[in-house]
Amino acid sequence: MTLRDYLDLVRAPAVLSVVGDTLAGAAAGGRLDPARRAAGAGPDVRPWHLALLPLSSACLYAGGMALNDYADRELDAVERPERPLPSGRVSPAQAFGVASGLTVVGLALAGVGGGRRSFALAVPLAASVWTYDLVAKNHVTGPVVMAACRGLDVLMGAGLGRVRAALPAAAALTVHTAGVTVLSRGEVHGTTQPVAAAVAAGTAGVAGAVTMGALRSLCTRPTAALASAPSSVRSSGGRVDTLGRARAVVPAAAALVSAGVYVTSCLPHQAAAVGSPDATNAFAATKAGIRSMVPLQAALAARGGSLGSVAVLAGVELAGRALRARGRRRVSPNPGLSES
Repeated sequence: MTLRDYLDLVRAPAVLSVVGDTLAGAAAGGRLDPARRAAGAGPDVRPWHLALLPLSSACLYAGGMALNDYADRELDAVERPERPLPSGRVSPAQAFGVASGLTVVGLALAGVGGGRRSFALAVPLAASVWTYDLVAKNHVTGPVVMAACRGLDVLMGAGLGRVRAALPAAAALTVHTAGVTVLSRGEVHGTTQPVAAAVAAGTAGVAGAVTMGALRSLCTRPTAALASAPSSVRSSGGRVDTLGRARAVVPAAAALVSAGVYVTSCLPHQAAAVGSPDATNAFAATKAGIRSMVPLQAALAARGGSLGSVAVLAGVELAGRALRARGRRRVSPNPGLSES
């Protein structure tokens, strides 16, 4: 198995769509916000360790991709003979070994990067990935299990004990993932207008919820800034006002811009699938849904006050565009930690 075969097996470019999950979860849970850490929501691990959580997500994602090809090797021999297993470039044993190894590495990185609180959520996440690939993929519950994978990935970033704070962010990624997964089932034979319309409505709902959350932060974040400010700053009302406005307006603006990029990236393709639910439009809408996950993650991270995460995800977006511009293999149509 060559390096290129390995990269094809794990759908390397698609890994970029998952690294922002834990950043969004960590921001929502207060692990990346100095004001919330000062208020008692600080991390249970060193902040720099949290950088390992996106790597954990990437390993679990890539392992799920390899496991998907192992489970689908007979079907792919008919529908996708160019894939690594049916083409003979990778053996079933090699694919299963890659899936197992990456899962173990992903769990280890979750424990080191996020401590026990993240590891406690990484275990059910890994179990959900394997359940989807081996059991639920072709069942009616498949989209639900896939969406749960994405939601758990976000919660892993927040860690046990901060789940409640991260639930809105997890719900946004869960709803989006469920919709794109349902659409991906029509990439070969087409979808239906009711399904495409429901997915488009879900996208509009997610964008609306993120927008409302960003606007609410304009009211709540100045208070947090005041609480975390030094006493010398609190004694100066003007300085507090400036600090509070900056900590509220800048992240909210970043969240609104990212939400706008998210909705304009995928909603037009979903609307096209509503008008003509054939396989071509279903595939285009699915691909757009995958690519729009990065701006959605950025919007959620900004709403959580982490501009650093927004900068990282902007780099991820640029890297993804560069890879696509170089004409690499098309990104797999599955948005979660596995593939249909």
